[in-house]
Amino acid sequence: MTACQVCGGEDRRLFIRHGGYDLYECGGCRLVYCDPMPTAAEIERLYTDAYAGASQGYFAKVDAKLHRMRLRLRWILAASGLDPATTASGLDPATAARRFLDVGASGGFMVETARRAGLQATGLELDPVSVAYARSHYPGSDFVHGRIETLAATAPPAFDLVHCSEVIEHVTDVNAFVAGIVRVMKPGGFLYLTTPDLGHWRRPRDLTRWDAFAPPGHCLYFRTANLTRLLERHGLAIVKRRRSWKPGLRLLARRR
Repeated sequence: MTACQVCGGEDRRLFIRHGGYDLYECGGCRLVYCDPMPTAAEIERLYTDAYAGASQGYFAKVDAKLHRMRLRLRWILAASGLDPATTASGLDPATAARRFLDVGASGGFMVETARRAGLQATGLELDPVSVAYARSHYPGSDFVHGRIETLAATAPPAFDLVHCSEVIEHVTDVNAFVAGIVRVMKPGGFLYLTTPDLGHWRRPRDLTRWDAFAPPGHCLYFRTANLTRLLERHGLAIVKRRRSWKPGLRLLARRR
């Protein structure tokens, strides 16, 4: 039996059995998680050419995706105070060159949006086909193939802003994942994070009808309280939340 990764509790109940996977709800913090977690072979299969040669999903509607990313980045920069147009007017010119990292960069759409906004942008992505697409279409930015845990082992705490959208629900070791993000952030840096919200009032009662319910690809399901608890454990304090009509959590946190 696997203990809860958020609170360490072992009190749990079977939440749902679906497609050959068992998901349990922690009796302490109500995190829902797969047990056992996907194997290394399953993860490799899931995240190698995840979008059919970069032709499906986000890649089939690039213009719309870029438009949404522009609106999102505008909110993030305003909420964090990291707008390059504002910092560039300060006395220290070095503060104008804010560094941005997108963890789970897909085809590089948010990275390109950040670059156009004046940020020094880097994308980190596990799918090699998506990385190849991003490097080909957006050569003005840096794209790294790999995991945040690996990058954090060698990179200094250099990033002012980390973007991580619809990724945390995929990871099998969430503490190592969040710790890796924190290690690459500057003290006082910001994390913008989104993930499906299991506790949202519009989440379908029948989980199999929810488009965010997708084990083993999605192996962790959060609510506001347990996600807050996880982030606080790693020194991240939530400073703003965005309301979402869809069943999702969207928040901005700051590294203490």
